[in-house]
Amino acid sequence: MKGTIVAAALTWLVSSAMAQTKAALPPPGGSIPGPQGNPMSARRDGPAGPVPKMDDGKPDLSGLWFSPRTVDPGKPAMLPWAAALTKERTENHSKGDPESMCLPAGVPRMNPFPWKIVQTPSVLVMLFEGNIHSYRQVFFNREHPKDLDPTWYGDSIGKWDGDTLVIDSIGFNDKFWFDFAGHPHTEQLHVIERFRRRDYGNLDMDITIEDPGAYTEPWKIKRTAPLMVKGEIQEYICNENNQDVEHIVGK
Repeated sequence: MKGTIVAAALTWLVSSAMAQTKAALPPPGGSIPGPQGNPMSARRDGPAGPVPKMDDGKPDLSGLWFSPRTVDPGKPAMLPWAAALTKERTENHSKGDPESMCLPAGVPRMNPFPWKIVQTPSVLVMLFEGNIHSYRQVFFNREHPKDLDPTWYGDSIGKWDGDTLVIDSIGFNDKFWFDFAGHPHTEQLHVIERFRRRDYGNLDMDITIEDPGAYTEPWKIKRTAPLMVKGEIQEYICNENNQDVEHIVGK
């Protein structure tokens, strides 16, 4: 019985993903500019056009998106221990970065690879090509559970503020780094992400990092990602033939 339920759930998710992806494709016969061909060399804005809508009228964020580009990295105001640790990690050429060991990148860090959003009325799923081929789930219509066990991606709840999706995430472990510089955090981490599909082909993200255990004030970051109108996320198994570790320098 359990296997039947799991199989049915997977069938529903795949069917939903196909339907949502179809809705995010460019209109037939249209000449669509934007990131095409080799996604790693594409840095242009995505195609213009109207924002796709869900049946309930909310913006549909579904689609294949290119790696986010940081528009404003913000200025983290760190507690002394966090500043000292960041300095140590940076001077040590980021040796020990969990991401280089094929561990999850955490939130809000993303690898420089394509990623996909699949949106349904009850859950939004982010599928990441890079690192460990991992995913995040953002749940609608519920609150954070009590007594969360700390995890790499935490627990994420999504609510709409007009046409902006606000993602509230807590319940993180303290293992991942925010970036290659090595900015740390504690289990007090609270991340608020605001996702707005500016038009058909561009997704803007305003991120606020709150962690009184490591930072003296909220750290605000702005990013944007263009829609990829060609290609698909590929299987990426970091643990397979990982050659990074032996080339990492530092103490």
